[in-house]
Amino acid sequence: MAKIDFGGTVEEVVMRDEFPLEKARKVLSDKVVAVLGYGVQGPAQSLNMKDNGINVIVGQWAGDKVCWEKALQDGWEPGKTLFSLEEAAERGTIVQYLVSDAAQMMTWPQIKPHLKEGDALYFSHGFSIVYAGQTGVVPPEFVDVIMVAPKGSGASVRANFLVGSGINSSYAVHQDYTGRATERTLAIGIAIGSGYLFPTTFEKEVHSDLTGERGVLMGALAGIMEAQFATLRKNGHTPSEAFNETVEELTQSLIRLVDQNGMDWMYENCSATARRGALDWRHRFREAVMPVFEELYESVVSGEQTRIVLEANSAPDYKEKLDAELREMRESEMWRAGAAVRALRPENWGK
Repeated sequence: MAKIDFGGTVEEVVMRDEFPLEKARKVLSDKVVAVLGYGVQGPAQSLNMKDNGINVIVGQWAGDKVCWEKALQDGWEPGKTLFSLEEAAERGTIVQYLVSDAAQMMTWPQIKPHLKEGDALYFSHGFSIVYAGQTGVVPPEFVDVIMVAPKGSGASVRANFLVGSGINSSYAVHQDYTGRATERTLAIGIAIGSGYLFPTTFEKEVHSDLTGERGVLMGALAGIMEAQFATLRKNGHTPSEAFNETVEELTQSLIRLVDQNGMDWMYENCSATARRGALDWRHRFREAVMPVFEELYESVVSGEQTRIVLEANSAPDYKEKLDAELREMRESEMWRAGAAVRALRPENWGK
């Protein structure tokens, strides 16, 4: 493992040159990887492995017409490489459990009987294992329980793979029955297209993931944007101006500078006025949101967020309520303005 200094703390990471694809293929040469679920991560991970020469099959509930049709369009063949969840689990020796967290709770009684001694049960999220008291997902003692968690959406996992860049992923071993669990985990991590892998635990992964999704990555980002847009509109700014100053400049310019060389470099490449104001106001924002993040983290660790997720996602009217919430966001003035602004980008002219 390579030792990398992450801001003063040295961590060990696994690079692709240390664990090359050829080694991953050798480790997985006699394995059948069964990817259960063709929703968010399933398509990307299965297609990447297939392209990398791994023996992959897909398990998907045929009643989900959207996911089943997507699997067909992507080239998976019913009865050959596309099966029901149960049959894929029976055929697999490494079972990738990539249905949603709520679906894992609901389908576990049907999947568990198909796990055989020496199999590996794979996750890309620690949710069901860490909160087993609520999900009921308790693996048998005779299987490896492993995880590779890409730090990005399934779309990013596939897109990065196609351009050859890879995506960074965390990995963990929760249960090592065979004595080969770590090797299997790293092999899968490389096969799905990870650029590098860093170690974690199921607990740390799920605590950081749930906090990040509700915080900076999605929840906080959306909330801060909405607050700034509303403030500008309240003070007489046009929708296009409010959106450009709130979203467009961030996504089309500034965040790319942060990605290249960090926040300080982005500050250095902005005007002196912008730089001074940002340096001053970042402390105010940090102090304002720190109590919110502390409350959020405690809610994650306690299992309260898990309860909310499982209760909401298991409700019979879940899809209708979700559609209504997303429609409210999509039809808000800010995101209607956003659609108009995006249409004005040169790459969209004539579309």
